[in-house]
Amino acid sequence: MRILIISDTHRKDQNLDLVLQKEGSFDLLIHLGDVEGSQNYIQMSAKCPVEIVSGNNDFLGDLPKEKEITIGKYKVLLTHGHDYYVSLDPKLLRREAKARGFDIAMYGHTHRPKIDTHGGVTLVNPGSLSYPRQEGRKPSYIIMTLDEEENITYEIKYL
Repeated sequence: MRILIISDTHRKDQNLDLVLQKEGSFDLLIHLGDVEGSQNYIQMSAKCPVEIVSGNNDFLGDLPKEKEITIGKYKVLLTHGHDYYVSLDPKLLRREAKARGFDIAMYGHTHRPKIDTHGGVTLVNPGSLSYPRQEGRKPSYIIMTLDEEENITYEIKYL
């Protein structure tokens, strides 16, 4: 299973188009907020199931603040992260995810890609496809792969 994880596109969807063209098909696309009204475009472009949560800039529409999904044997929390103050430190998100029994918590908001496993919870942040803030400032995304034995690999990729 191949999963595309993105965040913080801020209605600048041309980079999503480039990723989909470059990477081929996916079984699932996860968007972690700040779509700013382009959720229909993303759903039509993905050609696969799509999970989207709202971000701090998603004022229009009825996107949920969080979602709980299952990927293989893993319980996954999807959130933008701003309500957990992830810009300061993701420890509150990790603590909440662990207390609620999640294996993985995916978040955005910081515009910086990061994958961190600690304390039994993996935190996954794809960065931003539109306004990257990490060194080098390249638009980023993550490809998550789940193999037949349900082992997960993550790859941070850049445009």
